[in-house]
Amino acid sequence: MPTVEDLVERLFAGNRRALSRLLTLIENDSPEGRRALRLLYPSSGRAHTIGLTGSAGSGKSTLSGAIARETRRRGRTLGIVAIDPTSPFSQGALLGDRIRMQDLTSDPEVFLRSMATRGNMGGLAPSTAGVVTALDAFGKDAVLVETVGAGQDEVEVAGMADTTIVVLTPGAGDDVQAMKAGIMEIADILVVNKCDLPNADLLARQVASIVDAAPGARRTPIIKTAGAQEEGIGALLDAIEEHRAYIETSHIRERHRLEQARHQVIALARQRLIDRLVAEHGANGRLDDLVAQVARREIDPHSAADQLIGED
Repeated sequence: MPTVEDLVERLFAGNRRALSRLLTLIENDSPEGRRALRLLYPSSGRAHTIGLTGSAGSGKSTLSGAIARETRRRGRTLGIVAIDPTSPFSQGALLGDRIRMQDLTSDPEVFLRSMATRGNMGGLAPSTAGVVTALDAFGKDAVLVETVGAGQDEVEVAGMADTTIVVLTPGAGDDVQAMKAGIMEIADILVVNKCDLPNADLLARQVASIVDAAPGARRTPIIKTAGAQEEGIGALLDAIEEHRAYIETSHIRERHRLEQARHQVIALARQRLIDRLVAEHGANGRLDDLVAQVARREIDPHSAADQLIGED
């Protein structure tokens, strides 16, 4: 069996099988996976990370495939991290995105990885940032992260992406209302997808009026696309490149990287503290006892949480 060090060396040599094996270790959050990340991290930070989020049914997967094809036409390599819902039976990803983007798997310059959320909130899997680091260190020019599409609370992707794209579709019923939610505030680029549908122009005008009223030195671009027909994808890639150039200016780059690093450190620390707390009190029965008391209405959930972490 090759060691982690062997696999990392093979990854740097361009071995896709070594990358796949390391990604499995990273996804499982094993000691070997953490050691791999320590070795890979100094060689990362060169790829442009693109986050793609939006509600279910907005056409994110089709749009991801169209972005990937246009990226390849422009001569750039790409990693795709597609977050799929967790199967209630196997606890693995349902792999819907891999099926929809099957034509890309034969391209040696595209690496597609489907991941399960494993119950994680925010539209990402717990180890997404680690997988992005590995694809970055592997030498991909860009890494596209597509969130699961469960709703309007998928803001976690903004903490790890260089450019965050929020996808809207006409006729969804709550598009403009979503502008008031956190998911809209994270957008570096807004996409009105399925622009061949009725009311697409109306939605674009409504969104534009809200964007124009928002404070800030940079106006968020609004791009109309039809992913299935690959319409507007060139304009979307141009907007991504423009945003990349914008954040690479000297007065923004350092702040951007500090914000990303802070988000990742806090997210990992929070998850590990929760895992440790649940494991400890799950083993000694304390957690089950508090849950039972809450279920019997003897104490409220806030008081139970305070007791669990030792603040009461």
